[in-house]
Amino acid sequence: MSTHRTIGLVGGMSWHSTLTYYRRINEIVAERLGGHHSARVTLQSLDFADVRAHQLTGDYEASGRLLAEAGRRCVAGGAELIAICTNLMHKNHQHLAAAVDVPVVHIADAVAERCRRHGWATVGLLGTRPVMEESFYAERLASHGIGVVTPSGPDRAEVDRIIFDELTRGIFTDASRHRYLEIIAGLAGHGAEAVAFACTEIGLLVPSSTSPLPSIDTGLAHAELLAELALAPVPVPAGC
Repeated sequence: MSTHRTIGLVGGMSWHSTLTYYRRINEIVAERLGGHHSARVTLQSLDFADVRAHQLTGDYEASGRLLAEAGRRCVAGGAELIAICTNLMHKNHQHLAAAVDVPVVHIADAVAERCRRHGWATVGLLGTRPVMEESFYAERLASHGIGVVTPSGPDRAEVDRIIFDELTRGIFTDASRHRYLEIIAGLAGHGAEAVAFACTEIGLLVPSSTSPLPSIDTGLAHAELLAELALAPVPVPAGC
């Protein structure tokens, strides 16, 4: 008899950070249950080139169909809760949630939980331009009482460029790390109490120990919430 729920991961966007999810979820399950226990996971790893093509044209209806199909395959593989392993594609959270009959756990809820734990009311957002500039992410945080600040326009453009030219391709340089640290330091001057690495690859570039502000690695926070929900003795809330 299973001691924990099966987690469905919709990943590959990029695969570098999907590795973080798989590793951290398994670490928590092994620590909690001991012995030879590992996480029950069904993974749909998308070809990021397909998703990126839709991002570039702004066709989020098409990317929503990709994620919905991946979610249905996760459920067919036994998933009892699902996560999108990227921040930006939470623009398609509702597409996926409408396609499956299991909870789809939102990454911003994991960020909000981390903020509550530490008493942070305002966080800086570092991520792709849609995450920083559109409302879908900030509104989800606002529903938890968390406010956001973002870098200046030129800095947002640079953060976005580094993500897509480098991080999602597995390129991590000292120069980009230094630039991110400068931008994070600027967020402190605009009222941020912490910074959310709202692109799941940023944590691979910027170790938390080097950040001028307390940091939330969103990929790790999301993975940890998923593991907790999978191990919980009560059903996962349907509103996730």
